Amino acid sequence: MIYTEKRTEQELRKNGFKITPQRRAVIDAIAGSHEHLTPAAIYNRVRREHPSIGLVTVYRTIEVLAGLGLICETHAGGSCRSYLMRRPSEHHHHLICSDCGKVVDFTNCDLDDLESRLVKETRFKINGHLLEFLGQCLECSKIKGR
Repeated sequence: MIYTEKRTEQELRKNGFKITPQRRAVIDAIAGSHEHLTPAAIYNRVRREHPSIGLVTVYRTIEVLAGLGLICETHAGGSCRSYLMRRPSEHHHHLICSDCGKVVDFTNCDLDDLESRLVKETRFKINGHLLEFLGQCLECSKIKGR
């Protein structure tokens, strides 16, 4: 299950945010995709229906949604980020192609032993983790192999 547009709007209201037409358009653009979208891709989708929307508005909305944990953010190196609606009950991580930017989600990471060791060694209170692997997808590795 992923957060739906309606559930996302409920969470925004619950946290004191208004549902503006611009926010709704950004939510719809992200929710309408099954792929991770860059801010530029979200902006381009939103501009089809709302040509006057600004890029800053898209970035601010993304920041709010990510801050509330309503969208999943991936880091593909440098400042490149992409977003997808979060699955509230599913803990997942990412494989990211460093050539084409393709993102593949995966679950079942077994990091309990590592987390326990880190807590003991550093006395750091760990609240969660994010795991991303960078590499080449099958298609890009085939192209490079030629």
